[in-house]
Amino acid sequence: MSWLGAGIGAGFGFMFGGPIGAALGAWVGSSFGSGLRRLGNAAAVLNKDGAQKVFIVTLFSMLAKMAKADGQVSKAEVQLIEDFIQNNLRLGTEDRKHAIQIFENAKTDKYSIYDYAKQYRMLVQNQAMREMVYRLLFAVAYADGELHASEEAILRKITADLGLHASLFDAMQNQFGHARGTSVSDLQQHYAVLGCSPETSDKDLKLAYRRKAAEYHPDKMASKGLPEEFMRHAEDQMKSITVAYEAIVEVRKSQAKVVS
Repeated sequence: MSWLGAGIGAGFGFMFGGPIGAALGAWVGSSFGSGLRRLGNAAAVLNKDGAQKVFIVTLFSMLAKMAKADGQVSKAEVQLIEDFIQNNLRLGTEDRKHAIQIFENAKTDKYSIYDYAKQYRMLVQNQAMREMVYRLLFAVAYADGELHASEEAILRKITADLGLHASLFDAMQNQFGHARGTSVSDLQQHYAVLGCSPETSDKDLKLAYRRKAAEYHPDKMASKGLPEEFMRHAEDQMKSITVAYEAIVEVRKSQAKVVS
């Protein structure tokens, strides 16, 4: 699959400005960029083709901003991104070139990572797609085995700009940091994954689990614009949702036995 397919404009039905519109223009050339118009604060309805390209541009532009968080992009950081593209996403030659071009263009544009996040939130109403961007930022941040201070600062702050709950940082850190167990802290993170709390009833907990699992079903994610190369990460998120639900249920069963 190639992200460009039959052409960047195919099936879009609209053009827009802001950091994502500018990045799209820089990606495919001035002929597209010259036709951009600003949408203001109005949300746009993206079809699958448009949502896919917006997702790609947003992700790799934000990765460039994260790599530059400490003032410059090092060779090690560039290699980390290339390894992620090759080993985690397993992109073909053509799509790899597109990803690198988007990354390189964003390194020098005038926008911040938070500008990209805010516009993506405006354009994409589906929370699962916004969570997927956040998850992939975490995956790259942890690609070298640790979370650096500049990366942590971004990942903590950007949840608000993406329209996500702040507790999602702890939930993702638990996953990528390979923490395990059912301590109070772990349970809080499991609840965060499901968007619930200890006060949530068993019935509502099950409904939240089913709703989350449905959002991350491969067919649903594909229909919302997630490219097939990224689908493994959606499957990983589905697994974490199941792990969170089962851990909470197990603890609740144990607590019920103690009470009885």
